[in-house]
Amino acid sequence: QVQLVESGGGLVQLGGSLRLSCAASGFTLDWYAIGWFRQAPGKEREGVLCISSSSGTRYYTDSVKGRFTISRDNAKKEVYLQMNSLKAEDTAVYYCATTVGSSCEATYDYWGQGTQVTVSS
Repeated sequence: QVQLVESGGGLVQLGGSLRLSCAASGFTLDWYAIGWFRQAPGKEREGVLCISSSSGTRYYTDSVKGRFTISRDNAKKEVYLQMNSLKAEDTAVYYCATTVGSSCEATYDYWGQGTQVTVSS
């Protein structure tokens, strides 16, 4: 069965850093794109970053450019979201998801359970 499990969330101070991990099982990670999404209370879910099967990256929101990066380790079947210079507006539940296809333009098919990131002063 396909399973995605996020970890690494928690409480962090303004300007701090966190690295989120997405552990995949039940499928060949190499073949698919993986995206990170987030949802804050009272707001719609928004895309953050995606990494394709060929390791190309796409920013879904300009607000994280220069601060967040995405990477993948296919051997470990993990995808990472490195978050630096965190702002209060980054507070959200973060989800990873995998696409039907290999590119970041494909439809996301499977989702993890989410991990909470809270940024405070």
